[in-house]
Amino acid sequence: MKDEREFHDTAGVPWRAAEGAPGVSERPLSAGPDPAVEQTQLARWEPGLDTSAAGVIRHPYYEEVYLLEGELEDLTLGRTFTAGHYASRPPGMPHGPYRTRTGCLMLEIRSPERPRSAPPGSVRGTP
Repeated sequence: MKDEREFHDTAGVPWRAAEGAPGVSERPLSAGPDPAVEQTQLARWEPGLDTSAAGVIRHPYYEEVYLLEGELEDLTLGRTFTAGHYASRPPGMPHGPYRTRTGCLMLEIRSPERPRSAPPGSVRGTP
């Protein structure tokens, strides 16, 4: 479970350099026992950032991203996304690499993968 917090002022929460991601800074808002897979944060990408060297990205967690400011170009799709665009990615979904000319600010929500429940009317363990 993530931290329980009622509305609070995030202005005092410091930005920190993202581990292993030069040009990206993060402002954590809430985290679970393992923040690497259960976290809500703001992420800020510097203008000119290009993640081509990292290639296509995959995560072992669900990821939701909402662009708040700026633009983000998906180099695989050949599309540029701007404020108001949203992505929802299940664990393992390939995405990126990305480039941003202007920089961008996004809300990221990470959730751990949970076992899927059996479809209604089925019995677990039977086809």
